[in-house]
Amino acid sequence: MTCFCLKMQHIASLMTCLTATLCACIYGYMVTLQLTHFHLFQIDHFGFLEDGVFKQRYLVNDKHWHQKGGPILFYTGNEGDITWFCNNTGFMWEIAEELGAMLVFAEHRYYGESLPFGKESYSDSKHLNYLTSEQALADFAVLIQELKNSRAGAQLSPVIAVGGSYGGMLSAWMRMKYPNIVVGALAASAPIWQFPGMVPCGDFYKIVTQDFASSGFNCDVNIRRSWKAIDNVSSTGRGLQWLSDEFSLCTPLKKRNDAVGFKAWLQETWVNLAMVDYPYEASFLQPLPRWPIQVVCKYLGFNASVSDYQLLHGISQAAKVYYNYTGSASCLNTSQTATGSLGFLGWYYQACTEMVMPMCTDGVQDMFEPQEWNFQAFSDECHTLFGIRPRADWARTVYGGKDIAAHSNIIFSNGGLDPWSGGGVTHNITDSLVAIVIPDGAHHLDLRYNNDYDPPSVRAARALEVKYFKEWILQAKKAP
Repeated sequence: MTCFCLKMQHIASLMTCLTATLCACIYGYMVTLQLTHFHLFQIDHFGFLEDGVFKQRYLVNDKHWHQKGGPILFYTGNEGDITWFCNNTGFMWEIAEELGAMLVFAEHRYYGESLPFGKESYSDSKHLNYLTSEQALADFAVLIQELKNSRAGAQLSPVIAVGGSYGGMLSAWMRMKYPNIVVGALAASAPIWQFPGMVPCGDFYKIVTQDFASSGFNCDVNIRRSWKAIDNVSSTGRGLQWLSDEFSLCTPLKKRNDAVGFKAWLQETWVNLAMVDYPYEASFLQPLPRWPIQVVCKYLGFNASVSDYQLLHGISQAAKVYYNYTGSASCLNTSQTATGSLGFLGWYYQACTEMVMPMCTDGVQDMFEPQEWNFQAFSDECHTLFGIRPRADWARTVYGGKDIAAHSNIIFSNGGLDPWSGGGVTHNITDSLVAIVIPDGAHHLDLRYNNDYDPPSVRAARALEVKYFKEWILQAKKAP
């Protein structure tokens, strides 16, 4: 989750076409032949005027699925290219043999290659109108039914939804909305309560700050001081040039107002580092060293006597840990903070419609400049960008907010280092709506491949998740 092509075809029946492709899993555990399928889905599941269909991509691996009625692990795709999530969800690959499970990775509509209106999908708000979580869940429900009906031996296969971040929200909501389709769900790092009136808007940035405060002497203090230092240095043309050179910016800062965007870029950098503070080298958002925040903080252990220029030199070195750990970047691009596999524009649209997630800072309990949550200003910005306005309470209405005790068989896992845990479920609600907290875990660490550097807490979490999976599968087989 980020902080912030084929034309439609009109046909009478749904058909499936497929091609073969390779999905190379990135840690050297396997290079597995996938089948990449494109299934034809309704553009609008809930209306009848728009009767067009589109090709939606999904990946299937059935190497270990041999038993009739064997389980299916179904990844509910996020805001990005599904092959990227396939490559970063090693947990599913590693437990497939133990469970005898088929793996399915379904791409979310409007992302990757699953574009309802081809090249016109992002052309205007009329074409974006069908980019909603409800439509995506309906896609997944229809796909699961089609898979079970079309594959010999799959008719009685229990299906478990798995997802991380926004995909984790979808997996939880999939179980809530379609309990007849999936028998359970693992919602990893899923901030289903990061909506208006559910959690304090400042919790997200407090957790980011805690990560830096615990990773090095004065680390958070000096990031907090850096905002004023940037203001001071950027007040002159010479200072703007110095900042541009010091940070090796691809596009130099030309005017004082450019410092506003520059600071926003740095703020998102620190947030992303908190999300991917993994205990080993990883390339989820950017290529990074193990425990990257600790590495960053080595450049920020100043006392209060250093000059603005000395402080900002440390900040630049810290930022380059994130943007140029490999040393291959000739300059830093302030218009991009993460992999291009994520669909930023699509997520901005979703945030401007139903995924309204309030966030704020105060500069005291966090290391950022004060910024209040202003829904009207946010709404106005959305109207400027897309010509639409968000529905602040829709997610609570359609998914139940905190009143979800009537549901069952959902695991909510959260990492103690992950800022999104502030909007996640971190305590058991019932015996079958369970929370697993991983104190040393960043963003959905439990969904990643096992690694020798994994802390014991994530190893225990994965074992517990598998235990619940086996219980749900057994329950499903015993059901009349």
